[in-house]
Amino acid sequence: WSRIFPDGLGKEINEQGVAFYNNLIDFMIEKGIQPYATLYHWDLPHNLQRTIGGWLSDKIVEYFALYAEACFANFGDRVKHWITINEPIQTCINAYGIGIFAPGLCKGVAAEPFLAGHHQILAHAAAVDVYRRKFKAKQGGQVGFVIDCEWAEPMSDKMEDQAAAARRIDFQLGWFLDPIYFGDYPESMRQRVGEHLPKFSEKDRELMRNKIDFIGLNHYTSRIIGNQPNPQPQEIHFYQVQGIERTDKWSSGEGIGERAASEWLLIVPWGIRKTINYIVKKYENPIIYITENGMDDEDDPSAPVDQFLNDTKRVNFFKGYVGSVAQAIKDGADVRGYFAWSFMDNFEWAMGYTKRFGIVYVDYKNG
Repeated sequence: WSRIFPDGLGKEINEQGVAFYNNLIDFMIEKGIQPYATLYHWDLPHNLQRTIGGWLSDKIVEYFALYAEACFANFGDRVKHWITINEPIQTCINAYGIGIFAPGLCKGVAAEPFLAGHHQILAHAAAVDVYRRKFKAKQGGQVGFVIDCEWAEPMSDKMEDQAAAARRIDFQLGWFLDPIYFGDYPESMRQRVGEHLPKFSEKDRELMRNKIDFIGLNHYTSRIIGNQPNPQPQEIHFYQVQGIERTDKWSSGEGIGERAASEWLLIVPWGIRKTINYIVKKYENPIIYITENGMDDEDDPSAPVDQFLNDTKRVNFFKGYVGSVAQAIKDGADVRGYFAWSFMDNFEWAMGYTKRFGIVYVDYKNG
């Protein structure tokens, strides 16, 4: 976004930025790679944060639509699969709740993450609306929304644990997909978030209705979820309000899966199949792309390279997860593609270069 419109206002396009992406897209096609383009992966123009408060302002919906239109106009003759926003929940919680992602806000205001999410949903819908009105007939592309979701496995057969696991999914998939498919947030969110959860107008509902061509699912891990009527006060509001206990061990003490390098990433291949099948059932068997799936190693500059290249844990990870996706397809899911995270080791946001998700090892010291 900031490369195309540095000030974010959608008026003065940066031709050097356009040339950069034209060269990139042309090179990919020349090499036989079909581009899937994400419009927003957390690169908010600083001017929009400074002047209007970024995703906390409803004005951002219009600015995002102008940016999307410029991308469709300049690149849509070659790009046929568009993603509006990647993992909106991470922007809401980590950027406007916890403060570990830019713009790094952590005011303790319960409403702000939900307000940021509200405007991201409307921005997505506005971008799809622009594409369908002005470009789809000629370009013939598709526009999707990428949601990240860990599977929530109920802690027990008790009704309260089953309901808690369902709430956990509502606060991930339902938060962003229910408004598009059903016109409003899940009832569990309405009940628990209350006045902090914004309301949609009839105009909003008309804009959102069926504004999605495919669902992109980013899935890495799963957790065991139980009911927790009295959450710990030190937890941030987003987790308190769900009323859940989130753990990685069964009551027997057995873990749900082996841990990768990151504390949050437990290897649970069957979880992706359950997540896909949940989407199929609730959202009427949409087109699905697995847009991120992978595991990380801990970077150790003193370790020999051979230690990283003997990558059997990652090989087994992908065998397990890809196999589970294949099972979901056999179950009836319309999964059209799978993207591993990631092709090579990269800069992992708040974790920097300390985690290695790459299929290809990058030697940072020697280039």
